[in-house]
Amino acid sequence: QVQLVESGGGLVQAGGSLRLSCAASGRTFSSYRMGWFRQAPGKEREFVAAISTSGGATKTLDSVKDRFTISRENAKNTLYLQMNRLKPEDTAVYYCAATLTLGLPVGVGQYTYWGQGTQVTVSS
Repeated sequence: QVQLVESGGGLVQAGGSLRLSCAASGRTFSSYRMGWFRQAPGKEREFVAAISTSGGATKTLDSVKDRFTISRENAKNTLYLQMNRLKPEDTAVYYCAATLTLGLPVGVGQYTYWGQGTQVTVSS
């Protein structure tokens, strides 16, 4: 089992940057494939990015792939999401999630463990 706690959200102007962190408990963080999702008000939770256990493979939502970068530090049990050139449409609660499912899953239902989320608000 793994517990996840996100941090790093906040209010930022359009064009700014934020780095989200997700701290994982337990000694098996490196065994999990990790993902970032987001949920805007009135919308379904959507996939943003996923990363393999080693960090050597990633997958990112097409609409953000030139601005967002997912990474991880297994030695620190931490997952990151670097977000640059933020836009108002990026406003959402961002969640990290963990899964043992093979590959780089993009479905909400494919992830087992979830954090509580961190709010990102981008003003125009």
